[in-house]
Amino acid sequence: MLLHVVKDYEAMSREAARLVADRLRSKPSLVLGLATGSTPLGVYRELIRMHIEEGLDFSKVTTFNLDEYVGLPPQHEQSYHHFMDEAFFRHVNVDRRYVHIPDGMASDIEGFCDWYEEEIRRHGGIDVQILGIGANGHIAFNEPGSSLGSRTRIKTLTERTIRDNARFFNSAEEVPRYAITMGIGTVMDARELVLLATGVEKAEAVRAAVEGPITAMVPASILQMHRRAYVIVDEAAASRLSCQYVRELTGLPTTEPRLRR
Repeated sequence: MLLHVVKDYEAMSREAARLVADRLRSKPSLVLGLATGSTPLGVYRELIRMHIEEGLDFSKVTTFNLDEYVGLPPQHEQSYHHFMDEAFFRHVNVDRRYVHIPDGMASDIEGFCDWYEEEIRRHGGIDVQILGIGANGHIAFNEPGSSLGSRTRIKTLTERTIRDNARFFNSAEEVPRYAITMGIGTVMDARELVLLATGVEKAEAVRAAVEGPITAMVPASILQMHRRAYVIVDEAAASRLSCQYVRELTGLPTTEPRLRR
């Protein structure tokens, strides 16, 4: 795990977008794992800017999203299909045939989850997976207590996650109680992970994920076991860390980062 602390949200977004763009330029057929929520919006805006101003090409990219609410049709304004279209896909030259987002309306959810896992394998696995982190340490919709070896499946959302996501709905009662999510084991199979966090409200989750023990009660802590996991956080999200593993993201790591206190 390599931790990079930057000044603010804008700097975090630029760093993450630069890493993705570097990998895409090296491999035009990149398999890119995508996240939703407010945290990655700045990354998508910067990638869109690179596409428009610098010609960054997404035409051969395959994408897999982490999750989707169960029971929301793709056209629902709070579905992650709608989110990704508005925030990213319609602004770049991605081929929609290569876009994958879990189907929250699937009649056979278990069968769909098996198919999603097979699609990831069929495309050679995910090269770069973008992640956010919940205030309770969850990644995707893998809530505390999720198996660290889990695969794509349906999950019941915790009350805290429902409260956190209620800001996107008219009320907490409208937030779906279930979601399809990539499992922690699925996430960990990606060749590189980029976890983003911003704001003091994420500071305790970042501390637990980076410095705490590896535990299913803090799902993001498993990233400590990934040899190419980049954690990019702003100063506020890093405010509860007692130590910092800081390294410029100029390429793949070749040595372990130096511990700085």
